[in-house]
Amino acid sequence: MAISLAHTTLLSRTSLFLSRNSRSLAFCIPFSTSSSSAAASSSSSLPSEKLHRNKWRSPVASVLELGGVKIGREDVVRDDPTNNVPDTIFSKLGMQLHRRDQHPIGILKNAIYEYFDTSYPNKFDKFDDLCPIVTVKQNFDDVLVPADHVSRSYNDTYYIDAQSVLRCHTSAHQAELLRRGHTHFLVTGDVYRRDSIDSTHYPVFHQMEGVRVFSRDDWEASGVDATSYAAEDLKKCLEGLANHLFGAVEMRWIDTYFPFTNPSFELEIYFQEKWLEVLGCGVTEQEILKRSGKTNNVAWAFGLGLERLAMVLFDIPDIRLFWSNDERFTSQFSKGQLGVKFKPFSKYPPCYKDISFWINESFTENNLCEVVRGIAGDLAEEVLLIDNFTNKKGMTSHCYRIAYRSMERSLTDDEINELQWNVREQVQSKLNVVLR
Repeated sequence: MAISLAHTTLLSRTSLFLSRNSRSLAFCIPFSTSSSSAAASSSSSLPSEKLHRNKWRSPVASVLELGGVKIGREDVVRDDPTNNVPDTIFSKLGMQLHRRDQHPIGILKNAIYEYFDTSYPNKFDKFDDLCPIVTVKQNFDDVLVPADHVSRSYNDTYYIDAQSVLRCHTSAHQAELLRRGHTHFLVTGDVYRRDSIDSTHYPVFHQMEGVRVFSRDDWEASGVDATSYAAEDLKKCLEGLANHLFGAVEMRWIDTYFPFTNPSFELEIYFQEKWLEVLGCGVTEQEILKRSGKTNNVAWAFGLGLERLAMVLFDIPDIRLFWSNDERFTSQFSKGQLGVKFKPFSKYPPCYKDISFWINESFTENNLCEVVRGIAGDLAEEVLLIDNFTNKKGMTSHCYRIAYRSMERSLTDDEINELQWNVREQVQSKLNVVLR
Protein backbone atom coordinates (compact mmCIF):
# COMPACT_ATOMS: atom_id res chain seq x y z
CA MET A 1 0.00 0.00 0.00
CA ALA A 2 1.50 3.29 -1.06
CA ILE A 3 1.61 5.26 2.14
CA SER A 4 2.90 8.40 0.54
CA LEU A 5 5.79 10.32 1.97
CA ALA A 6 6.51 12.28 -1.15
CA HIS A 7 5.73 15.42 0.76
CA THR A 8 4.55 14.40 4.21
CA THR A 9 3.20 11.19 5.63
CA LEU A 10 -0.09 10.06 4.17
CA LEU A 11 -3.08 11.25 6.17
CA SER A 12 -1.03 13.90 7.95
CA ARG A 13 -2.19 16.19 5.16
CA THR A 14 -5.47 16.53 3.37
CA SER A 15 -4.55 14.34 0.42
CA LEU A 16 -4.27 10.53 0.41
CA PHE A 17 -2.35 8.49 -1.50
CA LEU A 18 -10.44 4.11 -14.60
CA SER A 19 -12.32 2.41 -16.08
CA ARG A 20 -14.66 4.63 -18.01
CA ASN A 21 -18.01 3.39 -19.22
CA SER A 22 -17.17 4.42 -22.76
CA ARG A 23 -15.07 2.15 -24.93
CA SER A 24 -12.27 4.64 -25.46
CA LEU A 25 -10.71 3.84 -22.07
CA ALA A 26 -11.43 0.12 -22.01
CA PHE A 27 -7.72 -0.51 -22.60
CA CYS A 28 -6.72 1.12 -19.33
CA ILE A 29 -6.59 -2.12 -17.44
CA PRO A 30 -3.99 -1.90 -14.69
CA PHE A 31 -1.73 -4.66 -15.96
CA SER A 32 -0.15 -3.54 -19.19
CA THR A 33 3.28 -5.09 -19.68
CA SER A 34 4.53 -3.13 -22.66
CA SER A 35 6.88 -0.25 -22.14
CA SER A 36 5.43 3.25 -22.17
CA SER A 37 6.59 6.28 -24.04
CA ALA A 38 5.41 9.80 -24.66
CA ALA A 39 4.13 10.37 -28.15
CA ALA A 40 5.40 13.08 -30.41
CA SER A 41 4.14 16.50 -29.46
CA SER A 42 1.40 18.20 -31.34
CA SER A 43 -0.70 21.17 -30.39
CA SER A 44 -3.94 22.77 -31.31
CA SER A 45 -3.82 26.05 -33.13
CA LEU A 46 -4.16 29.10 -30.93
CA PRO A 47 -5.85 32.38 -31.71
CA SER A 48 -3.24 34.78 -33.07
CA GLU A 49 -3.69 37.20 -30.21
CA LYS A 50 -2.76 34.43 -27.76
CA LEU A 51 0.32 33.15 -29.55
CA HIS A 52 2.71 35.73 -28.15
CA ARG A 53 1.56 34.99 -24.61
CA ASN A 54 2.28 31.29 -25.02
CA LYS A 55 5.53 31.36 -26.98
CA TRP A 56 7.49 30.24 -23.93
CA ARG A 57 5.19 27.29 -23.20
CA SER A 58 5.87 23.77 -24.42
CA PRO A 59 3.10 22.35 -26.65
CA VAL A 60 0.82 19.75 -25.09
CA ALA A 61 0.87 16.38 -26.81
CA SER A 62 -2.57 15.44 -28.17
CA VAL A 63 -1.88 11.71 -27.96
CA LEU A 64 0.46 9.65 -25.79
CA GLU A 65 1.07 5.98 -25.12
CA LEU A 66 0.76 4.08 -21.86
CA GLY A 67 1.39 0.38 -21.86
CA GLY A 68 1.67 0.46 -25.64
CA VAL A 69 -1.86 1.83 -26.08
CA LYS A 70 -2.68 5.34 -27.20
CA ILE A 71 -4.57 7.71 -24.92
CA GLY A 72 -5.97 10.87 -26.46
CA ARG A 73 -6.16 14.18 -24.69
CA GLU A 74 -9.95 14.03 -24.94
CA ASP A 75 -9.88 10.86 -22.83
CA VAL A 76 -8.36 12.73 -19.90
CA VAL A 77 -9.08 16.46 -20.33
CA ARG A 78 -12.77 16.51 -21.08
CA ASP A 79 -15.77 18.79 -21.16
CA ASP A 80 -17.38 17.10 -18.18
CA PRO A 81 -18.70 19.00 -15.14
CA THR A 82 -16.74 16.65 -12.86
CA ASN A 83 -13.48 16.86 -14.83
CA ASN A 84 -10.71 18.95 -13.26
CA VAL A 85 -7.63 17.68 -15.14
CA PRO A 86 -5.75 20.55 -16.84
CA ASP A 87 -3.43 20.31 -19.83
CA THR A 88 -0.43 20.79 -17.54
CA ILE A 89 -1.25 17.49 -15.85
CA PHE A 90 -2.08 15.63 -19.07
CA SER A 91 1.34 16.64 -20.40
CA LYS A 92 2.98 14.68 -17.56
CA LEU A 93 1.20 11.41 -18.35
CA GLY A 94 3.56 8.98 -19.99
CA MET A 95 6.73 10.77 -18.83
CA GLN A 96 7.48 7.91 -16.40
CA LEU A 97 10.62 9.27 -14.76
CA HIS A 98 10.79 6.11 -12.65
CA ARG A 99 11.58 4.03 -15.75
CA ARG A 100 14.62 6.11 -16.75
CA ASP A 101 17.75 4.38 -15.50
CA GLN A 102 19.86 7.57 -15.59
CA HIS A 103 17.30 9.74 -13.79
CA PRO A 104 17.47 10.15 -9.98
CA ILE A 105 13.98 8.64 -9.59
CA GLY A 106 14.86 5.64 -11.74
CA ILE A 107 18.23 5.21 -10.03
CA LEU A 108 16.52 5.14 -6.62
CA LYS A 109 13.86 2.69 -7.82
CA ASN A 110 16.55 0.35 -9.11
CA ALA A 111 18.49 0.60 -5.83
CA ILE A 112 15.38 -0.54 -3.95
CA TYR A 113 14.89 -3.35 -6.47
CA GLU A 114 18.50 -4.39 -5.84
CA TYR A 115 17.83 -4.68 -2.12
CA PHE A 116 14.78 -6.88 -2.59
CA ASP A 117 16.45 -9.02 -5.25
CA THR A 118 19.39 -9.63 -2.92
CA SER A 119 17.42 -10.12 0.30
CA TYR A 120 14.50 -12.03 -1.23
CA PRO A 121 15.77 -13.72 -4.44
CA ASN A 122 13.04 -14.39 -7.01
CA LYS A 123 10.38 -13.50 -4.45
CA PHE A 124 8.90 -10.10 -5.31
CA ASP A 125 7.03 -9.41 -8.54
CA LYS A 126 7.67 -5.92 -9.86
CA PHE A 127 5.18 -3.63 -11.63
CA ASP A 128 6.19 -0.21 -12.93
CA ASP A 129 4.01 0.36 -16.00
CA LEU A 130 0.46 0.11 -14.67
CA CYS A 131 -2.03 2.59 -16.12
CA PRO A 132 -2.51 5.67 -13.89
CA ILE A 133 -6.18 5.98 -14.88
CA VAL A 134 -8.21 4.05 -12.31
CA THR A 135 -11.73 3.85 -10.91
CA VAL A 136 -12.86 5.64 -7.78
CA LYS A 137 -13.42 2.19 -6.29
CA GLN A 138 -9.83 1.16 -6.97
CA ASN A 139 -8.41 4.41 -5.69
CA PHE A 140 -10.47 4.73 -2.50
CA ASP A 141 -12.95 1.95 -1.69
CA ASP A 142 -10.59 -0.99 -2.19
CA VAL A 143 -8.16 0.41 0.38
CA LEU A 144 -10.84 1.39 2.91
CA VAL A 145 -10.61 5.17 2.52
CA PRO A 146 -13.74 6.47 4.32
CA ALA A 147 -16.53 7.82 2.13
CA ASP A 148 -16.30 11.23 3.79
CA HIS A 149 -12.51 11.49 3.73
CA VAL A 150 -11.24 14.83 2.42
CA SER A 151 -8.92 13.10 -0.06
CA ARG A 152 -11.96 12.17 -2.17
CA SER A 153 -12.80 15.83 -2.79
CA TYR A 154 -12.32 17.59 -6.11
CA ASN A 155 -10.02 19.95 -4.25
CA ASP A 156 -7.52 17.14 -3.69
CA THR A 157 -7.98 14.59 -6.49
CA TYR A 158 -7.90 14.85 -10.30
CA TYR A 159 -11.22 13.49 -11.56
CA ILE A 160 -11.69 12.49 -15.20
CA ASP A 161 -15.37 11.93 -14.54
CA ALA A 162 -17.48 10.97 -11.52
CA GLN A 163 -16.18 7.39 -11.54
CA SER A 164 -12.64 7.80 -12.91
CA VAL A 165 -9.53 9.50 -11.49
CA LEU A 166 -5.82 9.83 -11.97
CA ARG A 167 -4.53 7.59 -9.20
CA CYS A 168 -3.59 9.35 -5.97
CA HIS A 169 -1.40 6.45 -4.89
CA THR A 170 -0.07 3.17 -6.23
CA SER A 171 -2.30 1.36 -3.71
CA ALA A 172 -5.04 1.69 -6.32
CA HIS A 173 -3.65 -1.50 -7.88
CA GLN A 174 -3.22 -3.52 -4.71
CA ALA A 175 -6.60 -5.27 -4.53
CA GLU A 176 -6.46 -6.40 -8.14
CA LEU A 177 -2.93 -7.74 -7.74
CA LEU A 178 -3.98 -9.68 -4.65
CA ARG A 179 -7.01 -11.10 -6.46
CA ARG A 180 -4.76 -12.21 -9.29
CA GLY A 181 -2.75 -14.29 -6.85
CA HIS A 182 0.32 -12.12 -6.26
CA THR A 183 1.61 -12.49 -2.71
CA HIS A 184 4.92 -10.57 -2.88
CA PHE A 185 5.03 -7.47 -5.06
CA LEU A 186 6.42 -3.97 -5.55
CA VAL A 187 4.42 -1.34 -7.45
CA THR A 188 6.08 1.85 -8.69
CA GLY A 189 4.39 4.64 -10.61
CA ASP A 190 3.50 8.26 -11.10
CA VAL A 191 0.67 9.53 -8.89
CA TYR A 192 -1.37 12.72 -9.04
CA ARG A 193 -2.70 15.12 -6.41
CA ARG A 194 -3.80 18.72 -6.48
CA ASP A 195 -1.35 20.48 -4.21
CA SER A 196 0.37 23.64 -3.11
CA ILE A 197 3.31 25.26 -4.89
CA ASP A 198 6.71 25.24 -3.20
CA SER A 199 10.08 23.52 -3.44
CA THR A 200 8.87 20.18 -2.03
CA HIS A 201 5.34 19.89 -3.47
CA TYR A 202 4.31 19.03 -7.02
CA PRO A 203 1.01 17.71 -8.41
CA VAL A 204 2.78 14.71 -9.97
CA PHE A 205 5.21 12.55 -8.04
CA HIS A 206 6.27 8.91 -7.76
CA GLN A 207 5.56 6.24 -5.21
CA MET A 208 6.66 2.71 -4.51
CA GLU A 209 4.70 0.31 -2.38
CA GLY A 210 5.51 -3.18 -1.26
CA VAL A 211 3.22 -5.98 -0.12
CA ARG A 212 4.03 -9.38 1.38
CA VAL A 213 1.39 -12.00 2.21
CA PHE A 214 1.98 -14.81 4.72
CA SER A 215 0.20 -18.15 5.09
CA ARG A 216 -0.72 -19.86 8.34
CA ASP A 217 2.29 -22.15 8.09
CA ASP A 218 4.61 -19.14 8.22
CA TRP A 219 3.54 -17.76 11.58
CA GLU A 220 2.41 -20.94 13.37
CA ALA A 221 5.94 -22.30 13.26
CA SER A 222 7.24 -19.12 14.91
CA GLY A 223 5.19 -19.43 18.09
CA VAL A 224 3.79 -15.88 17.86
CA ASP A 225 0.47 -14.61 16.64
CA ALA A 226 -0.04 -13.67 12.99
CA THR A 227 -0.06 -9.90 13.50
CA SER A 228 3.10 -9.88 15.62
CA TYR A 229 4.85 -12.14 13.13
CA ALA A 230 4.00 -9.86 10.19
CA ALA A 231 4.96 -6.69 12.08
CA GLU A 232 8.33 -8.14 13.12
CA ASP A 233 9.10 -9.29 9.58
CA LEU A 234 8.06 -5.90 8.19
CA LYS A 235 10.37 -3.97 10.50
CA LYS A 236 13.30 -6.27 9.79
CA CYS A 237 12.77 -5.83 6.03
CA LEU A 238 12.53 -2.05 6.13
CA GLU A 239 15.43 -1.54 8.51
CA GLY A 240 17.51 -3.47 5.99
CA LEU A 241 16.23 -1.24 3.19
CA ALA A 242 17.12 1.92 5.12
CA ASN A 243 20.64 0.63 5.70
CA HIS A 244 20.93 -0.23 2.01
CA LEU A 245 19.97 3.30 0.94
CA PHE A 246 21.50 5.45 3.69
CA GLY A 247 24.24 3.33 5.23
CA ALA A 248 24.50 2.50 8.93
CA VAL A 249 22.09 5.01 10.49
CA GLU A 250 20.20 5.27 13.76
CA MET A 251 16.50 4.42 13.35
CA ARG A 252 13.31 4.67 15.33
CA TRP A 253 9.74 3.44 14.87
CA ILE A 254 6.77 5.72 15.49
CA ASP A 255 3.27 4.33 16.07
CA THR A 256 0.73 6.05 13.84
CA TYR A 257 -2.66 5.55 12.15
CA PHE A 258 -3.66 4.63 8.61
CA PRO A 259 -7.12 3.34 7.65
CA PHE A 260 -5.71 0.39 5.73
CA THR A 261 -3.13 -1.01 8.21
CA ASN A 262 -3.32 -1.99 11.88
CA PRO A 263 -0.95 -1.64 13.62
CA SER A 264 0.66 1.16 11.61
CA PHE A 265 4.17 2.61 11.85
CA GLU A 266 6.46 5.28 10.48
CA LEU A 267 10.19 4.67 10.11
CA GLU A 268 12.52 7.57 10.86
CA ILE A 269 16.29 7.68 10.48
CA TYR A 270 18.85 10.08 11.93
CA PHE A 271 20.51 11.48 8.83
CA GLN A 272 22.55 14.65 8.33
CA GLU A 273 22.02 15.63 11.96
CA LYS A 274 18.22 15.44 11.95
CA TRP A 275 15.43 12.88 12.07
CA LEU A 276 14.07 12.10 8.62
CA GLU A 277 10.74 10.42 7.95
CA VAL A 278 11.43 7.64 5.45
CA LEU A 279 8.19 5.73 4.95
CA GLY A 280 4.87 4.56 6.36
CA CYS A 281 3.88 0.95 6.80
CA GLY A 282 1.83 -1.55 8.77
CA VAL A 283 0.03 -4.86 8.95
CA THR A 284 -2.69 -4.91 6.30
CA GLU A 285 -6.27 -4.66 7.52
CA GLN A 286 -7.93 -8.08 7.34
CA GLU A 287 -10.91 -6.62 5.47
CA ILE A 288 -8.67 -5.83 2.49
CA LEU A 289 -7.39 -9.40 2.41
CA LYS A 290 -10.87 -10.86 2.79
CA ARG A 291 -12.19 -8.83 -0.13
CA SER A 292 -9.32 -10.18 -2.19
CA GLY A 293 -10.11 -13.79 -1.34
CA LYS A 294 -7.32 -14.26 1.23
CA THR A 295 -9.27 -15.15 4.36
CA ASN A 296 -6.57 -17.23 6.05
CA ASN A 297 -3.64 -14.91 5.52
CA VAL A 298 -1.90 -11.96 7.07
CA ALA A 299 0.14 -9.36 5.19
CA TRP A 300 2.27 -6.27 5.56
CA ALA A 301 2.49 -3.23 3.34
CA PHE A 302 4.78 -0.23 3.08
CA GLY A 303 4.89 2.86 0.90
CA LEU A 304 7.37 5.61 0.20
CA GLY A 305 7.65 8.73 -1.93
CA LEU A 306 10.60 8.52 -4.29
CA GLU A 307 11.03 12.29 -4.73
CA ARG A 308 11.27 12.86 -1.00
CA LEU A 309 14.09 10.33 -0.61
CA ALA A 310 15.81 11.31 -3.86
CA MET A 311 15.94 14.97 -2.80
CA VAL A 312 17.82 13.90 0.34
CA LEU A 313 20.09 11.31 -1.26
CA PHE A 314 21.09 13.47 -4.25
CA ASP A 315 20.91 16.90 -2.53
CA ILE A 316 18.30 18.17 -5.01
CA PRO A 317 16.86 21.41 -3.59
CA ASP A 318 13.73 21.87 -5.73
CA ILE A 319 11.24 19.20 -6.78
CA ARG A 320 10.73 20.89 -10.17
CA LEU A 321 14.25 19.87 -11.16
CA PHE A 322 13.17 16.25 -11.55
CA TRP A 323 11.19 17.34 -14.63
CA SER A 324 14.02 19.35 -16.21
CA ASN A 325 15.49 18.36 -19.58
CA ASP A 326 18.42 20.74 -19.11
CA GLU A 327 21.65 18.82 -19.75
CA ARG A 328 23.26 20.63 -16.84
CA PHE A 329 20.87 18.60 -14.67
CA THR A 330 20.44 15.33 -16.57
CA SER A 331 24.17 14.87 -17.29
CA GLN A 332 25.01 14.74 -13.57
CA PHE A 333 23.42 11.33 -13.01
CA SER A 334 24.36 7.86 -14.23
CA LYS A 335 22.80 4.42 -14.04
CA GLY A 336 23.52 2.68 -10.76
CA GLN A 337 25.11 5.73 -9.11
CA LEU A 338 22.98 6.28 -6.01
CA GLY A 339 23.64 9.40 -3.95
CA VAL A 340 25.73 11.43 -6.41
CA LYS A 341 25.42 14.97 -5.07
CA PHE A 342 23.74 17.47 -7.37
CA LYS A 343 25.79 20.53 -8.29
CA PRO A 344 23.52 23.57 -8.63
CA PHE A 345 23.80 25.42 -11.92
CA SER A 346 21.01 27.99 -11.62
CA LYS A 347 21.72 31.28 -9.94
CA TYR A 348 18.83 33.11 -11.55
CA PRO A 349 17.01 35.32 -9.05
CA PRO A 350 13.31 34.92 -8.27
CA CYS A 351 10.81 37.67 -9.01
CA TYR A 352 8.01 38.25 -6.52
CA LYS A 353 4.52 39.45 -7.37
CA ASP A 354 1.65 39.89 -4.92
CA ILE A 355 -2.05 39.39 -5.54
CA SER A 356 -4.83 40.33 -3.09
CA PHE A 357 -8.52 39.51 -3.30
CA TRP A 358 -11.69 39.00 -1.29
CA ILE A 359 -12.35 35.27 -1.07
CA ASN A 360 -15.69 33.47 -1.22
CA GLU A 361 -16.92 30.37 0.59
CA SER A 362 -15.80 28.03 -2.19
CA PHE A 363 -12.23 29.37 -2.38
CA THR A 364 -9.39 26.92 -1.71
CA GLU A 365 -5.66 27.40 -1.97
CA ASN A 366 -5.35 24.31 -4.16
CA ASN A 367 -7.67 25.91 -6.71
CA LEU A 368 -5.51 29.04 -6.71
CA CYS A 369 -2.38 26.95 -7.25
CA GLU A 370 -4.03 25.14 -10.17
CA VAL A 371 -4.72 28.49 -11.83
CA VAL A 372 -1.14 29.67 -11.28
CA ARG A 373 0.33 26.38 -12.57
CA GLY A 374 -1.98 26.45 -15.58
CA ILE A 375 -0.52 29.80 -16.61
CA ALA A 376 3.07 29.78 -15.36
CA GLY A 377 3.80 26.05 -15.35
CA ASP A 378 7.12 25.27 -13.68
CA LEU A 379 8.07 28.94 -13.70
CA ALA A 380 5.96 29.26 -10.53
CA GLU A 381 8.32 28.47 -7.67
CA GLU A 382 6.10 29.24 -4.71
CA VAL A 383 2.67 30.58 -3.81
CA LEU A 384 2.64 31.79 -0.21
CA LEU A 385 -0.13 33.37 1.87
CA ILE A 386 1.48 36.43 3.43
CA ASP A 387 -1.53 38.26 4.86
CA ASN A 388 -5.22 37.80 5.59
CA PHE A 389 -7.85 39.72 7.49
CA THR A 390 -11.62 39.95 7.90
CA ASN A 391 -13.32 43.34 7.80
CA LYS A 392 -16.30 44.55 9.79
CA LYS A 393 -18.68 43.32 7.07
CA GLY A 394 -17.36 39.77 7.49
CA MET A 395 -15.49 39.77 4.19
CA THR A 396 -12.12 37.99 4.23
CA SER A 397 -9.14 39.13 2.20
CA HIS A 398 -6.11 37.01 1.28
CA CYS A 399 -2.82 38.29 -0.06
CA TYR A 400 -0.54 35.77 -1.79
CA ARG A 401 3.05 36.27 -2.87
CA ILE A 402 3.96 34.41 -6.07
CA ALA A 403 7.63 33.68 -6.71
CA TYR A 404 8.52 33.23 -10.39
CA ARG A 405 11.86 31.65 -11.25
CA SER A 406 13.21 29.54 -14.08
CA MET A 407 15.68 26.80 -13.20
CA GLU A 408 17.38 27.28 -16.57
CA ARG A 409 17.40 30.94 -17.60
CA SER A 410 16.67 34.53 -16.60
CA LEU A 411 13.10 35.68 -17.00
CA THR A 412 12.45 39.08 -18.52
CA ASP A 413 10.32 41.74 -16.87
CA ASP A 414 7.89 41.55 -19.78
CA GLU A 415 7.46 37.79 -19.31
CA ILE A 416 6.83 38.08 -15.60
CA ASN A 417 4.44 41.00 -15.97
CA GLU A 418 2.48 39.10 -18.60
CA LEU A 419 2.32 36.00 -16.40
CA GLN A 420 1.04 38.03 -13.47
CA TRP A 421 -1.50 39.84 -15.63
CA ASN A 422 -2.86 36.49 -16.84
CA VAL A 423 -2.91 35.11 -13.29
CA ARG A 424 -4.94 38.08 -12.07
CA GLU A 425 -7.36 37.73 -14.96
CA GLN A 426 -7.85 33.98 -14.48
CA VAL A 427 -8.05 34.12 -10.68
CA GLN A 428 -10.88 36.61 -10.95
CA SER A 429 -12.80 34.78 -13.67
CA LYS A 430 -12.24 31.15 -12.60
CA LEU A 431 -12.33 31.49 -8.82
CA ASN A 432 -15.03 34.20 -8.69
CA VAL A 433 -13.08 36.34 -6.26
CA VAL A 434 -12.90 40.14 -6.15
CA LEU A 435 -9.45 41.57 -6.73
CA ARG A 436 -8.27 44.32 -4.44
